[in-house]
Amino acid sequence: MQAKTVKLSVIIPTYREERYIAKTLSNLVNMKPTIEIVVVDGGSRDNTVNIAKQFTDKVYQVRKRGISRAKNHGAKKASGNILVFLDADVHPPPDFVEKVLETFNNPTVIGATCHIMPAKSRLAELAFFYFYNHLIQFCTKFKPHSRGEFFAVRKNDFLKINGFDENMPCLEDHDLALRLSKRGKFVFIRDLTVHESLRRFRKLGFFKVLGIWFTDYIFFVLRGKPLSGVWQPAR
Repeated sequence: MQAKTVKLSVIIPTYREERYIAKTLSNLVNMKPTIEIVVVDGGSRDNTVNIAKQFTDKVYQVRKRGISRAKNHGAKKASGNILVFLDADVHPPPDFVEKVLETFNNPTVIGATCHIMPAKSRLAELAFFYFYNHLIQFCTKFKPHSRGEFFAVRKNDFLKINGFDENMPCLEDHDLALRLSKRGKFVFIRDLTVHESLRRFRKLGFFKVLGIWFTDYIFFVLRGKPLSGVWQPAR
């Protein structure tokens, strides 16, 4: 089911993702060059785990929930020297493996993100994400930032800084990007775009989600930790 020689591993943390995981994994198993797929579930009681096992034999379950905990567990189980963390509702294009490997051909690059755009979006949402992606791209030159929907990193560097901070319920991706940038280059892959669902925006409302993002970021800047104590799943 998986290739013996693996250069790139995709790690997907899951929790109650039965509505999304099959589409994501069916897309990934057809990628060329072949990739390793690692799914780490945080205690789903739906059909998430059973669905995942239809696509990969590297499906793990952790007793204690937490997105950082699941990602770190997946990283330890992965065989690839490049790790790509994806959310369960994120869909990369067919050539994403080639573009990621091409980016990491530069030995000074140790981490990367890319354009993350919404699927089936309204015009105002599309405009916002277009602006937000370009803002992240600009900031990466000075103070790296990354969203968790897509995060690529060299495994050796990831492990040397102990991966994601398991005490952070959110902004763990931004925190990791900052720590990685002290060891090497964290870059924005300009010719790569992945698409995510807007389920959180649809459930909570566009401006409420933006308000949560902004508040958590300000608290992170001021005290090194976001305001949110728990990042609630949107299903």
